[in-house]
Amino acid sequence: MRAALFATCVNDAVYPSTAIATVRLLERLGVEVDFPPGQTCCGQPQFNTGYRRETEPMVRRMARAFEGYEYVVAPSGSCAAMVRDNYPRIGAMAQAERRGGELAEAAGSLAPRMYELTEFLTDVLGVEDVGAYFPHSVTYHPSCHGLRLLGLGDRPLRLLRAVQGLELTELPGAEECCGFGGTFAVKNPAVSTAMGDDKVRSALGTGARVLCGGDNSCLMHLGGLLHRQSAPLRPLHIAEILAATRDEPWQGEARSEATRPDRPARPGSAA
Repeated sequence: MRAALFATCVNDAVYPSTAIATVRLLERLGVEVDFPPGQTCCGQPQFNTGYRRETEPMVRRMARAFEGYEYVVAPSGSCAAMVRDNYPRIGAMAQAERRGGELAEAAGSLAPRMYELTEFLTDVLGVEDVGAYFPHSVTYHPSCHGLRLLGLGDRPLRLLRAVQGLELTELPGAEECCGFGGTFAVKNPAVSTAMGDDKVRSALGTGARVLCGGDNSCLMHLGGLLHRQSAPLRPLHIAEILAATRDEPWQGEARSEATRPDRPARPGSAA
């Protein structure tokens, strides 16, 4: 099987280890992974801020970049939902304005081929045990886009439960938003921080050492709050957990020295 990786902007710019882990995981499962170099931002920040027409060139570019691939896999529920849920809307609105017929076609062609990583694993490859080994206690935060727009349900949890050595702890209030919300965090920082603090408090209460999620944007937000507290909890993308094995243990970069899963935080330590 052959698939294209949609790495996303956040992973490409800030968390490349997540994209690398995704490729490593998929190749271990027998998938031939391509990285189309023409991919850029999916346009979610612009669209969510109200710049619909400015998003249209990105829709066209994305459709061209991933043309010919039956499967496009993204380690991000947020970006996958943008393509699946909003691209068809953008095309339909352009068509209703009697322009952009080709835009609607481009958007409609890419949307059904876009898969978030965990749904690709469970629904397309038909696997839950991916042969991972991660001997740490973990709690899982489901991002809003993956939970509500993509309907991922318990797919990520089923994958985590099958990881050898992993102790999965339920996160109270898991379905509540972490407060990031893209530009929401910029426009409403006080509310965003308060929501994030609530999520962090719940996560710390589990006693887990790793806060797992499927969107690095949410984990970046929560990780910043954890870092300010020098909290003994480390944010980590689910791809990096699923890519780890006994023979090839996780080797990602340290997001915070204070929150390494193999030792407690040091008061006053810095990343």
